[in-house]
Amino acid sequence: MTDPQTTNVQQKMLIILVDESDTWGEHALYEGITRRLEHLDAPGATVQAGIMGFGSHHKIHRKRLFGVSDDRPISISVVAEETFLREKLIPAVRPMVAEGLILLLDVEVVP
Repeated sequence: MTDPQTTNVQQKMLIILVDESDTWGEHALYEGITRRLEHLDAPGATVQAGIMGFGSHHKIHRKRLFGVSDDRPISISVVAEETFLREKLIPAVRPMVAEGLILLLDVEVVP
């Protein structure tokens, strides 16, 4: 029998890419998504702000002089079992992302 503490585990990573200025109700979209993930018992989520990026509209977003942003790219990532992501999390957050990108990647969790 293998020890789960020394065995790598195959899981999936859900990555949601949005803009800093996107909103959900009165809040930032990334905050709304993160709160929804927590409510749905996601094992954890990380929100990261990009320094620079562009999307399908080819408008460059970046941090400007004195740290003022013109709409930085934001990524929200969750690592969990594929079934949990596909059946619970993706259906809950997909309607929230009008413009953005949702990715589902294979990952290996290293103990």
